[in-house]
Amino acid sequence: MDNSKQPIVVGVDGSSSSTIAAEYAAALAVRRNRPLLLVHGYLYPSAYGALGFSPYSPVMPDTRDSVDAMMKASAEHLRQQYPDLDIGTLQVAAGGALALIEQSQRAELLVVGCRGLGGFAELLLGSVSSQVAAHADCPVIVIRPADTPPPADAPIIVGVDGSPESALAVGFGFTEAAARGVGVTVLNVYWVTAHLDLRRSGEELDNEAREHAGHLVSEAVRPWLDRYPDVPVTTTLLHHLNPEYQLAEASRGASLVVVGARGRGGFTGLLLGSVSQALVHHGHCPVAVVHAHRKSQ
Repeated sequence: MDNSKQPIVVGVDGSSSSTIAAEYAAALAVRRNRPLLLVHGYLYPSAYGALGFSPYSPVMPDTRDSVDAMMKASAEHLRQQYPDLDIGTLQVAAGGALALIEQSQRAELLVVGCRGLGGFAELLLGSVSSQVAAHADCPVIVIRPADTPPPADAPIIVGVDGSPESALAVGFGFTEAAARGVGVTVLNVYWVTAHLDLRRSGEELDNEAREHAGHLVSEAVRPWLDRYPDVPVTTTLLHHLNPEYQLAEASRGASLVVVGARGRGGFTGLLLGSVSQALVHHGHCPVAVVHAHRKSQ
């Protein structure tokens, strides 16, 4: 693998969802001219202390050989589709989420399915996809299944709230839209937050909130218009108290929905319950959660 370029990293475990994620990641790597790294996290059988086993328990089977065969088969399948793609494989002695988060420190982008098996199974306190989306050191795309396949020209939806993180999301959305030849819809969900003022009408407060939302969207889009003049842009303002629901609904028929990893106001970045986490679990298309590259080499 070309070590001079940060790879596109994808979690694989042999499940159908990870196969779909790997195919998505391969196409992404080709578009971005990046190598692809298939990663599987496993818990070493002898680590009985961490897993709650005693030395007297039956020996757990070592699955690394079978996993290696699975990963080689996955890589060969992808090479048949993309013969020129540089593909590597890696097994990491860690749980699925930890393995991917660790690899995110050296990745251009990370892709993960929303369901898995073994080390990538749903955990008691959240799925691997939600943990990775919350804690990765690079942008993450979670492959949510679409209700129906979107049309080829389906737009990319970007949620903005005026935070630095949502500004990163807008840049990511424009870059992907240009590579795919589709448009971008930049969306803000706003609410009237002003304290009750009997001297001002509800209509006046509503108009003020909408004007502020429009300003946020305009400022978010402005830096990218000259850089990507061929990308069609639509802006949408929605007056609603629940941005999670509105963005999930907007994801229907989209090719990708993009949000920042953290935000403020309606997009407050709580570990559980944030807009990004809600989309990871309830979006109707792939979901990109954009982190800044905090660590890289």
